[in-house]
Amino acid sequence: MFNNKYDVLVVGGGHAGCEAAAASANLGSKTLLITMNLQTLGQMSCNPAMGGIAKGQIIREIDALGGYSGRVSDHSAIQYKMLNKSKGPAMWSPRVQSDRVMFSQRWRELLENTKNLDFYQDMITSLVVEKEKVVGVKTSLGVSIYSKAVILTNGTFLNGLIHIGEKNFGGGRAGEKSSTGLTECLESYGFISGRMKTGTPPRVDGRTLNYTLMSEQPGDENPGSFSFLKDTNVLEKQKSCYITHTSDEVHDLLRKGFDRSPMFNGSIESIGPRYCPSIEDKINRFSDRSRHQIFVEPEGWNTIEVYVNGFSTSLPQEIQYNALKKVKGFEHVKFFRPGYAIEYDFFQPTQLKPTLETKILKNLFFAGQINGTTGYEEAAAQGLIAGINATNKLNDINPFVLRRDEAYIGVLIDDLVLKGTDEPYRMFTSRAEYRTLLRQDNADERLTPKSYELGLADKARMDVLESKINSTNKMISFYSKTSFDPDQLNLILESKKSSSVKQSGKFSKILARPNIYTHDLLKIDSVCSYVKKHNISTSALEQAEIQIKYSGYITKEKLMADKIQRLENILIPLNFNFNKLSSLSSEAKEKLNSIQPQTLSQANRISGIKPSDISVLLVALGR
Repeated sequence: MFNNKYDVLVVGGGHAGCEAAAASANLGSKTLLITMNLQTLGQMSCNPAMGGIAKGQIIREIDALGGYSGRVSDHSAIQYKMLNKSKGPAMWSPRVQSDRVMFSQRWRELLENTKNLDFYQDMITSLVVEKEKVVGVKTSLGVSIYSKAVILTNGTFLNGLIHIGEKNFGGGRAGEKSSTGLTECLESYGFISGRMKTGTPPRVDGRTLNYTLMSEQPGDENPGSFSFLKDTNVLEKQKSCYITHTSDEVHDLLRKGFDRSPMFNGSIESIGPRYCPSIEDKINRFSDRSRHQIFVEPEGWNTIEVYVNGFSTSLPQEIQYNALKKVKGFEHVKFFRPGYAIEYDFFQPTQLKPTLETKILKNLFFAGQINGTTGYEEAAAQGLIAGINATNKLNDINPFVLRRDEAYIGVLIDDLVLKGTDEPYRMFTSRAEYRTLLRQDNADERLTPKSYELGLADKARMDVLESKINSTNKMISFYSKTSFDPDQLNLILESKKSSSVKQSGKFSKILARPNIYTHDLLKIDSVCSYVKKHNISTSALEQAEIQIKYSGYITKEKLMADKIQRLENILIPLNFNFNKLSSLSSEAKEKLNSIQPQTLSQANRISGIKPSDISVLLVALGR
């Protein structure tokens, strides 16, 4: 029999569960990861890719904090792209296409080599609770396992129901059964649950596709990586993705099955992800469009399986197949499996504290899709924070909460616990007020010192960071103090169609121009020789350029963040009685009592709270 007493028990082996287990174990907690299938740890249930717009920033933040997702992604990458390079650095977002099997395998290898971490395969059906505090769980086999804290990361498995046309059956994902009992247990303690929906497209045989009829999408010529550490693979070769399109003919064939679609015939009533709609939803919502993009994505190095991104559907299999055959390049396609929709239970995240601990039961934490989010990256971020805070609470260490100006992870969790969600929550750069501060390139500078202080990021990470900062500062100092030769510089400026200079000046002034970049200045002997002499890294060169070119924007956002922080410093006493404030509206009282914000800034971010309500609170708090 295994040890049945732990510090932290993590339920679920998806992206949230893996990060939560790694974080708590690496911080010294005796941890058990319990999941229904140990063969699918870190499984990519949907598309085989990590990162993307805003999501890439989250993966870099996870890595900067000492999480594993960035390293796993680099190890299993088959293609790397930096998205939005035509825009400013606040919008740059790394993305990798992954080898699905290697991704899961690497997660298992890292976890199995993590001290303090045990594994067990079973389904959790209920919690063990004493005096409003969770003290363990019970499994479907009747085993009781005790722990000081429990983190639930159940993904889409809670009462999961899969839909393909008129057919539906229980399941957490294709080929795996759903989890039952836990929702009802949580509801018995007063938790409010809801239903959400997500979907996935067909997987097909790549040998049956005609790629010559599609547009090739290769990776970056000089691929980067997610992890700030140097122990990850650099892609020496990459696999291409491809793009094709639907057509009016495809749409007409799909429409023939709409009356059999669970989305339209009432079988599915729950809300799906607005920003990742099914193909039938796209046709219905955007009826004026004659075509939609289809991204043809390989599933790995050594497989013929292909993921048909953009064709998520729950239509009957024969409708899916007949329509897909009319897509250019798919004329002779063979299915591996059809697309499907899945409904599952979630719990309103306003029932959580900013640490992701529940308000109703002490030492119980939620992370991932159980909180109404969608996406591997959002789930992994929550798992990491839940794992940190579970251990911190057991050791009487202050909660680890990231502010909105410190990380996209801070924006994510703040949005969830203060505003809740009525649709699957997905991160976008537009959700962050401080995008210029929260760039993917400086995640290590923002977060690694915090994680090092916690004990999660090790000295190797700090050494890498300090080396980068020193090199960056050297380069900024060089640009700011070194003068250029006008004759030599004008040759470069003319080739870039930038106005020439008549007298000498500092390089920093030239680099601040919008169309002049580091690679332009490296053509000048003095700059090139300095970089070589001091062994300035590519990341340090990039940092120096960004800090010089965007210094005005960065300074402006820092001032704005400092101003908002003043409200963050005004604490609201625990269990404050908002009902006694007669000047507050009924709606404000209801929301403030329900969410129980800890600071005036948090109260200000709750939907429905007006400036006049904040003024009333300021007076009540003696400010």
